[in-house]
Amino acid sequence: MKVNRSMLTEFIIIGLSDNSKYQAPVFCSLLLLYILTLAGNVSIIVVSQLDKYLHTPMYFFLQNLSFLDICYTSTTMPKMLQILIVKRKTITFIGCAIQMYFFITFVGTECVLLCIMSYDRFLAICNPLRYSVIMNHKQCACLALISWLSGLVNSLIHTYFTFRLHFCHNKINYFYCDIPPLISMSCEDTSINEVLLLTIGVFIGWTPFICIIISYIYIIVTIKKIKRTDGRQKAFSTCASHIMVVVLYYGSVLFSYVRPISLYSLGKDRVISVLYSVISPMLNPLIYTLKNKDVKKAMRRQCVHRLNK
Repeated sequence: MKVNRSMLTEFIIIGLSDNSKYQAPVFCSLLLLYILTLAGNVSIIVVSQLDKYLHTPMYFFLQNLSFLDICYTSTTMPKMLQILIVKRKTITFIGCAIQMYFFITFVGTECVLLCIMSYDRFLAICNPLRYSVIMNHKQCACLALISWLSGLVNSLIHTYFTFRLHFCHNKINYFYCDIPPLISMSCEDTSINEVLLLTIGVFIGWTPFICIIISYIYIIVTIKKIKRTDGRQKAFSTCASHIMVVVLYYGSVLFSYVRPISLYSLGKDRVISVLYSVISPMLNPLIYTLKNKDVKKAMRRQCVHRLNK
């Protein structure tokens, strides 16, 4: 049965679990993850702002990454938590569209930003003499702006073509408003949406990912040419955190979006979605602090500075 778009005012969200006995532990777990995500990413931003030794392009982009992680977890997590504790598990039609628009914006922006961060590492290691000239403040701001604009345009297209569909029902078998579950609810031909997912996914997903791989091939070749062992270790340590974030994030995002709708399984895809929408933003600050000596030193400096005041 086709639901008239003008009559559809809200969606019912199933959530992570519709079993009442699991909702309390799931709520507590998600709340803890959300608090850790906010605390970790805010800490990265604050330390990078306060410590003058971190006023470099690498940490400028890392601040953008942390801000993105705060934004897109805050787009979905509060509603996910609310759904677990209220009886009426609904979101308005407009609220669903807004949630999806911002969530897809942040996901797309992060795909491009991670590529830009790999380009930054490529220049720092493979072309160190010209690095400070190429990656000046203006260039960094322009690259960050490109990543944000890419995410905004990508999301605008997907949101428009998703919410112009007629839906068979208003029950979303997912825990937030996302493209695949909404398309699967449609009563009409969704071939345009599927083509858009695959084609735009190539530009905002696969293309940046391939560029990252090429950058790291050049980086690895350059590192191998470094004769001193400590020099090689220092060069690789600056990239190790970024590689871990890329593998975790791109692996789940590309699996979730860049494949035909017929291959989607909303039950199984929930697990993958949790990886990039909940786990990845929480782990990113840990990865960058545990694997990055500069950040750890900066945090110690700031702690000592505050204690001495």
